[in-house]
Amino acid sequence: MDQTITQKNEGKNEGSSNAQDLDLRARELLKETRILNLARLANMLVDLFGLQEGFDKVKDRKGQEVEIYIPAFEGYLNFTLVSKKENFKCRANRAKDPVATVVMNVKEDKVLKVFSEIIRSKANITGLFKLVPKILTRKIKIKGSMMAALSLVKCLMIGQNKIYKHK
Repeated sequence: MDQTITQKNEGKNEGSSNAQDLDLRARELLKETRILNLARLANMLVDLFGLQEGFDKVKDRKGQEVEIYIPAFEGYLNFTLVSKKENFKCRANRAKDPVATVVMNVKEDKVLKVFSEIIRSKANITGLFKLVPKILTRKIKIKGSMMAALSLVKCLMIGQNKIYKHK
């Protein structure tokens, strides 16, 4: 009799463990999906509204990898610096040999807002100055080559596109 009760209790613990595993896998899948969506968003926005000027300034940095790490999603966005807008690709994986890592240390619900603010800024001194408060408050940290990270940011900034002039 004691043996059957023990087996029933073990079965209950196993069921709760399976539910926890399932919940954990669901959360990981959700984070992975969010990273993939950010990668697609970056690719689409640069493809549709990106300006060639930012890519023209890449020059010597062509081929270098810059990654953005988002702790809230526990994931990486990988960018290879290119000199033509048409060759721009953002991938949702870790870079093999990054020259710079940009860490977006913001809460899960603020990631899209910060990413959007960066993208919608103008690729000039004023636009780059808008990043200073985020860097000073440590919401954004840059490890490695500051110039490579800024080259990437300038390629992502689409605020000078003519669609924003009508506002």
